[in-house]
Amino acid sequence: MQNRRDFLKSTLALQMAVAGSPLLGMLPAAAARSADTSGYKALVCVFLYGGMDCHDTILPLDLASYSSYAQIRSSLLSAYAAGPGGSSRTRSALLPLETTSANFGSRQFGLPPQLAGLHQLFNDGRAAIVGNVGPLIEATDRAAFQSKGSQLPARLFSHNDQQSTWMSFAPEGARLGWGGRFGDASVAGSGNQQNIFSQISLAGHAVFLAGEQVAPYQIGADGVPSILLVDAARDRLSAGSFSLVQDHFASKGSSRSNLFERDFIDLSRTSLDANALLDKALTSGAAVSTPFPASPLGGQLRAVAQTMAVRDQLQAPRQIYFVGLGGFDTHSAQATDLPALQQDIGDSIAAFYTATEELGIAGDVTTFTAADFGRTLTVNGDGTDHGWGSHHFVVGGAVRGGEIYGDIPVSALGHDQDAGNGRLIPTASVEHYAAPLGRWFGLGSAELEAALPGLVTFPGAPLDFIQG
Repeated sequence: MQNRRDFLKSTLALQMAVAGSPLLGMLPAAAARSADTSGYKALVCVFLYGGMDCHDTILPLDLASYSSYAQIRSSLLSAYAAGPGGSSRTRSALLPLETTSANFGSRQFGLPPQLAGLHQLFNDGRAAIVGNVGPLIEATDRAAFQSKGSQLPARLFSHNDQQSTWMSFAPEGARLGWGGRFGDASVAGSGNQQNIFSQISLAGHAVFLAGEQVAPYQIGADGVPSILLVDAARDRLSAGSFSLVQDHFASKGSSRSNLFERDFIDLSRTSLDANALLDKALTSGAAVSTPFPASPLGGQLRAVAQTMAVRDQLQAPRQIYFVGLGGFDTHSAQATDLPALQQDIGDSIAAFYTATEELGIAGDVTTFTAADFGRTLTVNGDGTDHGWGSHHFVVGGAVRGGEIYGDIPVSALGHDQDAGNGRLIPTASVEHYAAPLGRWFGLGSAELEAALPGLVTFPGAPLDFIQG
């Protein structure tokens, strides 16, 4: 039977999202545990909806590897060459990644020129690459995959299900995300006086941010979220009439005996109060001066930076943000569509890092990418199909940058981590990827195991891409 807490989380998430209002986590905190919540720290998840092509992001640069790549992707490279200004995927156009890792032998890698912003951060030691990450239940290779000799994540290659699995370790319909579990641990450790502002989404309701004690507070690129009915009343009614509507929305003076009605009223009031607090903080606080691209991701990350600038007023020394960019399901026209998306990623994340430097919190903010999945190495004409493992970026002052962690499988078909058509079988689980982020955020070992239940399945050396 659905309990009152679950009813509130599921029902209010839908109702408040439709209304354009934030969903607020205002449930009682659990007993304090061991999370280190001293100082300020924030995680920023940049989710790339549709599945960015890992093979068209970290490209082979040494001659032998590039030649193999070019042969497999000849039609796609021809489409790049036919575009205005010529191809951005020739060996000479790629931006070299200088690493000290001995894991790749003579193999070398480069980024497309559209990711120049991330390339500069990589060279400056402020960005790292984590290779071949994806959902896993147990370590798997090509033989086990083909013989069905290993457990596999449910509904592989499905957008909605793999988005949810990345965020929550379960397919669509999951209730809690690992970002939410990190937030729960922070709240339990008395990390925030205002739990409302611990989990902030600029990309709608995301299970990634949902926990037992916390829930996503939704804002827009322009700041304070809109509550449609209240805003309509403000625009159309006199000041006196609007005040009555606002009191009605907050059920001012109301006393209800039904517990669900009382909880709904409490959340409505809290929503209005939270909006007012954020609006006041943003209005009175100094504006971030770092220029951001006039782009979808640039607008979101600028809003994140501006909200971080008023973190003291919001009494939120531990925060997790979620932003999203779509358009990566490039079954066709990849050579036309992907470069502009990558330009947005590179320029926007670079601007955001500069903004954290401006705010004096570059070492306290870690930004990381995630996506449904990677894509196939083979080409379906002028696009690619759904994959599995993918390569991701981690950016911040605490990142051990200028290095590639994990694995970048060879640009060939039929190797041990090829599930078919160059669809990469992950060598690092999402838990592997998340654990260093959670440890840096302040979670202890027991809290990490609770937040990342599959972590114990993957013993061995952790991905050491961040200090702390």
